[in-house]
Amino acid sequence: MPRASVTNAGVYPISVGRTREAVSVRGRQTEVVPRFSRPLPNSFLAGGVFFVLCPTKQEDNPMTLYEELQARGLVAQITDNEIIDLINNGKATFYIGFDCTADSLTAGHFMALTLMKRLQMAGNKPIALIGGGTTMIGDPSGRTDMRKMLTKEDIAHNAACFKKQMEKFIDFSEGKALMLNNADWLLNLNYVELLRDVGACFSVNNMLRAKCYEQRMEKGLSFLEFNYMIMQSYDFYYMFQHYGCNMQFGGDDQWSNMLGGTELIRRKLGKDAYAMTITLLTDSQGKKMGKTAGNAVWLDPNKTSPFEFYQYWRNVGDADVMKCIRMLTFLPLEQIDEMSTWKDQRLNEAKEILAYELTKMVHGEEEAEKAQNAARALFSGAADTEHMPSTQLTEADLTDGSIGILTLMVKAGLAASNGEARRLVVQGGVLVDGEKVAAPTVSFTADQLKNGIVIKKGKKIYHKVTL
Repeated sequence: MPRASVTNAGVYPISVGRTREAVSVRGRQTEVVPRFSRPLPNSFLAGGVFFVLCPTKQEDNPMTLYEELQARGLVAQITDNEIIDLINNGKATFYIGFDCTADSLTAGHFMALTLMKRLQMAGNKPIALIGGGTTMIGDPSGRTDMRKMLTKEDIAHNAACFKKQMEKFIDFSEGKALMLNNADWLLNLNYVELLRDVGACFSVNNMLRAKCYEQRMEKGLSFLEFNYMIMQSYDFYYMFQHYGCNMQFGGDDQWSNMLGGTELIRRKLGKDAYAMTITLLTDSQGKKMGKTAGNAVWLDPNKTSPFEFYQYWRNVGDADVMKCIRMLTFLPLEQIDEMSTWKDQRLNEAKEILAYELTKMVHGEEEAEKAQNAARALFSGAADTEHMPSTQLTEADLTDGSIGILTLMVKAGLAASNGEARRLVVQGGVLVDGEKVAAPTVSFTADQLKNGIVIKKGKKIYHKVTL
């Protein structure tokens, strides 16, 4: 695991051991801050999360915002303990960046969106930074390949879609929050001036040690992507000067990029800025959550229906449900601590609570109720197909008046390929209208499809197909 090192040229992570620490730089002095700051009173560590034993009367000893973030397992690294005072007292003007690589946010953005909401509720001012400029480069963090290049028009469209979705989490009224686009300053930069003004503050040797470049170095890191850290650092530097932004938050895989920004501000302006990373949302196998069958779980109801969204969270593993509730919902910690003792069938109840709360947050209470009722009906055997994910075929999709089960599953998004669909059928994991599909050669006629059929994949995934 990386920890920060200090050189005359900058602060960047290097791989040494398994512990992770953060370094605050003031002039030439350094201060080492543990990954988690000092333990809270009446707290204990379990599974990498600080749990806090709250007094019976919470109002007598209220938990601070930072203590709550720790108790929810959200804090990964901080550059300086002064962050604690800033966020607890509503003094932070902070930003989180969102590159516009698609026309919708995903479930993977949930951690950032809910964090912004928590911080704003405590009086801090969020800046949602849309990466109209950095998206033209592409963040190499966590990538083994180069991201697809998008046009300016694509990026502008995606940014507009992001804003609509963010407004469900963040209050942008009366200057309570800002939405900025880094294309407004990055695209106007003069390359030679940038190299002279900012380039001298970055050491190539230290940049190459950064965790965000490690995977890409194995297959080849383009010079285009190599500049991403400088661009992200410049964002922080620019907003510090023009918008009073004194803090940056991001996923734990962004640590080296964020340190680059705090160091650039120190070297150019002689002032302190701060960064905090939040724990990445991973399942019990260490895989990032927010995808199903290799496909993203979108916040846009046209890309992932409210029912599919609900089902994704309803189907999380037993080992992951309480972590998701603690990190993503706004349920009181006392209630979550009580739920942590639930076992066996009560875990299904916890999954329903998780799915309902997150669906309500994204799609509204009415859609959450519909999704929950539809899911319960399906599990009870009373097929409520009204709110079920569905695919409408046309006559052009049929061959000689029928369509095979393999092609049908691919068109419905239940399998990525005919080969995958074939494996599912052969393994007995596909049912149509309650009957197991006997062979991969089974097909359905136009008359059958006009009445609609329900395909069940595995134990929990349902899909309606009509003509």
